Amino acid sequence: MLIGVIADDFTGASDIANTLAKGLPNEGGLSVLQYLGVPDEPADPEVEAAVIALKTRTIAVEDAVKQSLAALDWLKAQGCRQILFKYCSTFDSTQDGNIGPVAEALAQALDVSGVVACPAFPTLGRSVYQGHLFVGDRLISESGMRNHPLTPMTDPDLRRWLSLQCKTPVGLVDAGTIHLGSEAVREALSMASQRGETLVITDTVTDDDLLTLGKALDGTRMITGGSGIALGLPHNFIRQGLATGKRPPTAGQDGPGIILAGSCSGATRGQIDYHTRRYPSLRVTAKDAMREVITPESLVEFFSENLSKSPLVYSSDTPEEVTRAQKEYGRERVSAQLESLFAQAAALAAEKGFNRIVVAGGETSSAVALRLKTGPLRIGAEIDPGVPILLGRDRPIALALKSGNFGTVDFFEKALEALSNKGEPSSEQL
Repeated sequence: MLIGVIADDFTGASDIANTLAKGLPNEGGLSVLQYLGVPDEPADPEVEAAVIALKTRTIAVEDAVKQSLAALDWLKAQGCRQILFKYCSTFDSTQDGNIGPVAEALAQALDVSGVVACPAFPTLGRSVYQGHLFVGDRLISESGMRNHPLTPMTDPDLRRWLSLQCKTPVGLVDAGTIHLGSEAVREALSMASQRGETLVITDTVTDDDLLTLGKALDGTRMITGGSGIALGLPHNFIRQGLATGKRPPTAGQDGPGIILAGSCSGATRGQIDYHTRRYPSLRVTAKDAMREVITPESLVEFFSENLSKSPLVYSSDTPEEVTRAQKEYGRERVSAQLESLFAQAAALAAEKGFNRIVVAGGETSSAVALRLKTGPLRIGAEIDPGVPILLGRDRPIALALKSGNFGTVDFFEKALEALSNKGEPSSEQL
């Protein structure tokens, strides 16, 4: 195996799996399999990159480190040449972790330092300049991420934010060095290592900067970042003849489809607004979930009543309403209850033949994917940047797991169509 990825959530895992599978235009990428948790069996020898999806973004630091090191042990046993710790392009993490502690633990286990930390992906509007993270033309602290219910980003200075989490100093490779080319970047990372800097933020303003970083990282043992940092990695192995370059398969399922949205991001709320004006939709409030007014069975009944109409169930709400519910019931209780409700509903729906499932939100996607027990997921064609078709190995289910901020306004209907071979069935076909 060439590349092993440890992802801190399921949508992020799909995002970077998509980047590795797609590769560069006119060249292709790698054969990628996404695992839901640490596997208990050896990898297929034909797999060139394995992405292990964990649910460690917001759990206790000690548990996140333990699970990540277990994933590292499995990847090392498969002979991985390069290890990549994947986190969100919006650097979702509180001041207490988990990005820094996990990255430092992995680096220590691999005995490396001067490790790149690059959340940026300019194509998706995430860039880093002078160590500061931007979303579009706004600092991350001025974007919707400042109101994230679990990991609010209130400081755009990634060195300062990461320094609060790390035991060792955090370095920076600035834009001027990046523009000098890959050799200059390699030298800067080597100097950072000599200074005792385990993690090094890298300025990234354009996708060409990502390709420069990819070339500089050829042969390095460990990398950390968002999915963009993987953009140039398949090329390194293809150039050396270690990979031939492949294209993701175009595939799907013929059964009925459903949509579950748990993200509160501005992008997802816009997608919900668009979809609810055109298709049957059902809102689940935190109060409904906590008082069990809405049950998994009632959600599946709603899906069945709207079999061929692309039905949507959503719990997404405004930051003010989310804050109000968290104060009343507790942040962790609200999140856990909604995730459990949606996961149970998805599992019941799958048992009834709904085999195209679109999910919005990292935590919701994690809960749903684990409950469905699909086995490892094959990476299919890209639906929107960062969101591929996912095909279950052990069950005939096609998934789209969308990070809250990803996708065009019509993503939900587009995703259901992409997951389909022949479109929505009639009720007689179910």
